[in-house]
Amino acid sequence: MESKRSLWRHRDFLKFWSGDTVTQFTGQISGLALPTIAVLTLKVTGLQLGILQALGFIAFPTMGLFVGVWMDRMKRKPVMVVANLIQVATLASVPLAFVFGVLGLYQLYLVSLVMGTTTLFFDVAYQSYLPTLVDKEDVVEGNQKLQTSASAAQVIGPSVASGMMELFGAALSVVADVFGTLAAAFALLWVRKPEPEPQQTSPSSGRHFFAEMREGIAIVTGNSLLWTQAGCTGTSNLGSQIFGVALLLFAYDVLKISKGVIGIAFSIGAAGFLVGVLLSSRITNRLGLGRAVALSISLNFGLLITLLAHGGLAVFVIGGASFVASFGVPIYNINQVSLRQIITPNRLQGRMNATMRTIVWGTIPVGALLGGVLVTAFGITPTLVIGALVSGSAVAWIVLGPAFKLKKQPEPVKE
Repeated sequence: MESKRSLWRHRDFLKFWSGDTVTQFTGQISGLALPTIAVLTLKVTGLQLGILQALGFIAFPTMGLFVGVWMDRMKRKPVMVVANLIQVATLASVPLAFVFGVLGLYQLYLVSLVMGTTTLFFDVAYQSYLPTLVDKEDVVEGNQKLQTSASAAQVIGPSVASGMMELFGAALSVVADVFGTLAAAFALLWVRKPEPEPQQTSPSSGRHFFAEMREGIAIVTGNSLLWTQAGCTGTSNLGSQIFGVALLLFAYDVLKISKGVIGIAFSIGAAGFLVGVLLSSRITNRLGLGRAVALSISLNFGLLITLLAHGGLAVFVIGGASFVASFGVPIYNINQVSLRQIITPNRLQGRMNATMRTIVWGTIPVGALLGGVLVTAFGITPTLVIGALVSGSAVAWIVLGPAFKLKKQPEPVKE
């Protein structure tokens, strides 16, 4: 087994990591800019904002299982490169349309749909690619490094996004993500390690598409560690999306926070993500794998602190609520993503990840639409409460499931 710090000497992983880091940072800009355009420029309703958010994830429940089979039939790196290049063209359409005065809600709907669809292909390929790029013994370290980049981006990115939106406007600030995504594509092309040829599926499934799909579903539904993990993440995402739709309306319309300041709240919150990354190993070693995962997901109840936001300190209160919830995210992600990668054979990685994505991200468009409906029917504040309670209740899946009893990661599955 290689030393624990081996990935610092793994040139191809460093290329992969650097490209991911760039797009993590620039993605924060477009991630905040697009809904800001919708709320402040196009003056959308709560339901319209919910639809916009939902379109970004609708591909996961509708196409996820198919993509999983495809990702186990082909090499994954080319898929990621093509997905990035499509995203470059899609993102570039926003500032161009703005310059020519034709940017509208339906274009944002289309941009959200295309970005979500390409993200599905990229993410299934991405999570299936890592175990082929590094040894399985290094998967946890690889995920920790990738989560570190994500946390740093979430700390710095929103404040940078707010500053850019203030200086250049929300639409023109998207240009930064155009170049960031292009850089990520080139970084992937720079990786030299040959990707293994796709492995033959099990003899019982042959090469029949739907038989392979059923095999991918079975690996999740037949393993209690995986299906309870899917239930937990799906419930958390459902509540977080309900909360998220109401949050921007609460910040912009109720608290009257400007687009040049709102990013500070998200940066404060993301600092919790960074602290969580740094303490993830220590907390997991101290509490054991299962208890650490349970603690991390229960921190979603901290979103309720948002209700205390008022006056000049509102940005800091929202940031504090987000800090508490975000602290648990990397602890949860590092442990649960590593767990499922370790216990799944490589030939099933694509289908396992796609099945998981179909479930856990499939609840996101439901949550976004439900959030829009709840805001319209009951108002912004009740929707915030409902979202936070649903998201926090996801801890029940872990406490009542087999993962809670795990002290550490199991041994890697034999191929």
